[in-house]
Amino acid sequence: MNANTTQSVAGELAGRHIVLGLSGGAACFKAAEFCRLLIKAGATVQVVMTEAACQFITPVAMQALSGRPVYVSQWDARPDNNMAHINLSREADAIVVAPASADFIAQLAQGRAGELLALLCLARPIESVPLLLAPAMNREMWAHPATQRNLAQVAQDGAFVLGVAHGDQACGEFGDGRMLEAAGLLEELIAFLAPKPLLGQSVLVTAGPTFEAIDPVRGITNLSSGKMGFAIARAAREAGAEVTLIAGPVHLPTPRGVQRVDVDSARRMHAAAVERAQDADIFIATAAVADWRPANAAEHKIKKDGSGEVPALAFVENPDILAEVAHSPRAQAGELYCVGFAAESQDLLANAQAKRARKGVPLLVGNIGPATFGKDDNALLLVDDEGATELPHASKRVLAQQLVQEIARRVSGLDA
Repeated sequence: MNANTTQSVAGELAGRHIVLGLSGGAACFKAAEFCRLLIKAGATVQVVMTEAACQFITPVAMQALSGRPVYVSQWDARPDNNMAHINLSREADAIVVAPASADFIAQLAQGRAGELLALLCLARPIESVPLLLAPAMNREMWAHPATQRNLAQVAQDGAFVLGVAHGDQACGEFGDGRMLEAAGLLEELIAFLAPKPLLGQSVLVTAGPTFEAIDPVRGITNLSSGKMGFAIARAAREAGAEVTLIAGPVHLPTPRGVQRVDVDSARRMHAAAVERAQDADIFIATAAVADWRPANAAEHKIKKDGSGEVPALAFVENPDILAEVAHSPRAQAGELYCVGFAAESQDLLANAQAKRARKGVPLLVGNIGPATFGKDDNALLLVDDEGATELPHASKRVLAQQLVQEIARRVSGLDA
């Protein structure tokens, strides 16, 4: 987990109480990191371990990380009423079992509760205390029909089963069944607990720069990092939307639960956006698309010949993705809500108002490009029919959440 990701989630779980369950498996070491990240995100964490989990990591280690005594036995006498399974489940905002072994999942599927962790999962108020399971097991165990039946059963019974990763396993084999990394687990939990004002909506986001080739090794691009667009895609997914992210050439991890389409040039981004906008409810054009491209890209590298002469480059205009989508029949009929971005270097308000009118979009988001390209923070200016609204300087993560809330309010018709 990089520093940017760590900063982005600081305090996002403030006021939340999480019961972190560990069943037996080598992935218990990831649970230790997950616990640390939960605390860093502001949550309080109560760890509950099975006896098998204690073979992989000690309760002392998890107590040091969580700052709370760890529970293992259902016969623990510390609670005054001797009912740890009731007390722990009633106090939780969510129960996350990570790792959830094949055996533990089988217990839940059968309603068995031989240990405290399974017992409190069974005793939890289903309607108010969600149960999230992060499976971890050998690839053959994961693929076994019995495991797949059990996973389907626990999901039907109300648990939320997270996916698994593909890769090297502790047993030396390779395949599906690895538990998600700690950062991925945290992202999933934050998304699960977030309000869902865009539930049922399909959101299309473009992000990053485009690259316009001069020859096979050179091209024209810009300083956009794509961070704002990726943050918006993540925030939209957390708000309940189905999200597709069309990304220019950037080196950023795909937000969990987001479908990503990689492109390079403006023309390829145009083709991808126009096609996918046919099925979208909201289009957010965050990408810094090149206005022009070389008229003819050379087939081979253009070399210096020692003459001192500079090759002449002719340019042609790239298609205007936002304007075309905003003037499509679906957008004109009110079936597609379009949001544009303007990266300016001066006169932000005037330029943003002019661009909004020119593009014909209901909402235009302006920012000062040189002040934000490549950085983790920004400040936004929202321009619509009612005027201009500032979103003050903050992390792009926070601004993305605020912007998604503003879009959701407008789309819902509840705009003040």
